[in-house]
Amino acid sequence: MSDPRSGVAALSPRYQVVAALALAVVAIAVCVHVGMVFLHVAPSNTVTKTHGEAIDEYIYPEFEQNWKLFAPNPLQQNIAVQVRADVRAADGAARTTGWFDLSAQDGRGIDGNLVPSHTQQNELRRAWDFYVGSHDSDERSAGPRGALSETYLRNIVVLRLERGDAAGPGGVIERVQIRSRTTNVPAPEWGTDKVTSKPVYRVLPWWQLPAGETEEGAQ
Repeated sequence: MSDPRSGVAALSPRYQVVAALALAVVAIAVCVHVGMVFLHVAPSNTVTKTHGEAIDEYIYPEFEQNWKLFAPNPLQQNIAVQVRADVRAADGAARTTGWFDLSAQDGRGIDGNLVPSHTQQNELRRAWDFYVGSHDSDERSAGPRGALSETYLRNIVVLRLERGDAAGPGGVIERVQIRSRTTNVPAPEWGTDKVTSKPVYRVLPWWQLPAGETEEGAQ
């Protein structure tokens, strides 16, 4: 007596075809993604010169690669991203919230967590890096991705505020302001470097939320 079939072989011919097509689509998607990431990090070549714009549109902002961990001089600063908002309560009263330290919230979610999520580890940090990399010190866009970086960062902080019910029951967030708080990593006890512990703030202008931009709209 032959062994009963298992896995895909146990399916009817029709579903075998569907499963094969699904696997083919997944394989193609994986190959495209790996290829795009490879071209993004590879030295300049004919393909990147010809299709560089399409590659950038696919990579930024979610899949950008960062190699600072392996740099000769790794980052020696702690950067926290904070946000506050102008909100209008359900009764029509307007108020400005205090500063919410979103980086600290992510840190608490990671601390002691053996499998922290990609969102907790990278989403906010990479969004801030994306913004800083596309704006000058006067917050003027320094490249074609400036507007995209603003929208991406704003959507993230608005989602965080709404999920934290920053406006209260029935309230609405009307505009947000983001700032970074940068502090130097203390020098080791045996070091001779003099490092200030005074934080440095970079405060962005207030951003008005587009009409109707709720949590669902931001997604």
